[in-house]
Amino acid sequence: MTDTTALESEFAARIEAASDLEALEALRIDILGKKGRITELMKTLGTLAPDLRKAQGAAYNLLKDAVETKLGQRRQALGDAALAARLAAETIDVTLPARPVPEGRIHPISQTIDELVSIFGEMGFAVAEGPDIESDDYNFTRLNIPPEHPARQSHDTFYLVGKDGAQYGNVLRTHTSPVQVRTMLGQKPPIRIIAPGRTYRSDSDATHSPNFHQIEGLVIDKTSNMSHLKGCLVEFVRAFFEIPDLRYRFRPSYFPFTEPSAEMDIACTRGNGELKLGVGDDWLEILGCGMVNPKVLAMCGIDPAEYQGFAFGMGIERVAMLKYGIPDLRTFYEADLRWLKHYGFLAVDVPTLSGGLAR
Repeated sequence: MTDTTALESEFAARIEAASDLEALEALRIDILGKKGRITELMKTLGTLAPDLRKAQGAAYNLLKDAVETKLGQRRQALGDAALAARLAAETIDVTLPARPVPEGRIHPISQTIDELVSIFGEMGFAVAEGPDIESDDYNFTRLNIPPEHPARQSHDTFYLVGKDGAQYGNVLRTHTSPVQVRTMLGQKPPIRIIAPGRTYRSDSDATHSPNFHQIEGLVIDKTSNMSHLKGCLVEFVRAFFEIPDLRYRFRPSYFPFTEPSAEMDIACTRGNGELKLGVGDDWLEILGCGMVNPKVLAMCGIDPAEYQGFAFGMGIERVAMLKYGIPDLRTFYEADLRWLKHYGFLAVDVPTLSGGLAR
């Protein structure tokens, strides 16, 4: 028979001598593992007589319990000591001078909005804002969007639904055009505003998001025409992309709230996995625009016989992706600090036309 008392003393001494958790784990495996000393002793029980087997088995179990208790106590003591050492090493002396902290970064969307506001602000545009939750009337009806238009369907627009399941007349705005409506209803011409802000549509892929940002512009006076619209937008794209000779074109299009309507393209070159803006034989759509539809003016309380004007709109993420080479729209919203460190801007990079839009 094996003297378990001597073994218990031996194991207790070895456990107490373990200097760290790694050494303690190695000792546990040596004693209690599949090939450990107590496990091997258990395997010998089958060779003993029945009366001795019972007594020796009970002794081995008591030894195993004692070893496990000692291991647990030593593990707790070593863990407490390790934690105390770590806390001591990480203690901060608040009386010392402040340490440098990692620099923060401005999100590309915020930076792009500042750039757009800076450019149009130099042209005399004021910034106007409106609520994210809009009435169906402001979001669609007063913009001459008919009831059967696809944009008014639930597969494209987020409608607010009550507790009873009934659909109400409010929506998450699908564009910032309702800000134009609110401005025309609340302000007499002349009007010259831009409306940057968050918008919502039921769409999601590499180039679409259910939550995105737009900026729209509106000019209402007695003399503005398509040539003024063209000049405004040409100056904008050349300033924003910082390409003085950037090539462009306007194509006829259709929007319910403008007549005539157009889309603006900028020249580009695609090749070798790169996209170069401003030159080349390919074209890239950048924004939509047109003269404000007289019906919209009338529904917003402005006499179309006396006043006219133009409007334009573009996706902020879209122009940011083109300018800064960001390949996937979804990364804007993933809150990845590594992405933000790569694409973000320093807080001192305040965009101005005189000082430069981005550094």
